[in-house]
Amino acid sequence: MINITFPDGQVRQYEAGTTALEIAQSISHGLAKKVLSAKVNGEVWDATRPIEQDARLQLLTWDDKDGKATFWHSSAHLMAEALEALYPGIKFGTGAGYGKWVLLRCRPRRTYHLFR
Repeated sequence: MINITFPDGQVRQYEAGTTALEIAQSISHGLAKKVLSAKVNGEVWDATRPIEQDARLQLLTWDDKDGKATFWHSSAHLMAEALEALYPGIKFGTGAGYGKWVLLRCRPRRTYHLFR
């Protein structure tokens, strides 16, 4: 068993390998639906990554700055995958998040005409 310490100081025990999402589900189904990622010992983790040892845990939602950052980062990856499916061979550069916006730099292998 591992000890998980929540931001309010409460400590609960879980099996080693339990994920932040599973912990959220053990608290409330509604909370689990809102969790975007988790902060484990001060580091942002994917909510499905197993926690193997005692840790401090903060469940991140849209209401948290790091929760929003997770959402925008993941959205950039989904957009890149969609562009790759539409335009095989497209090249991607570094991108950045700007508040509500994500900048994704890319260069197609050939010119595409989106409207005819």
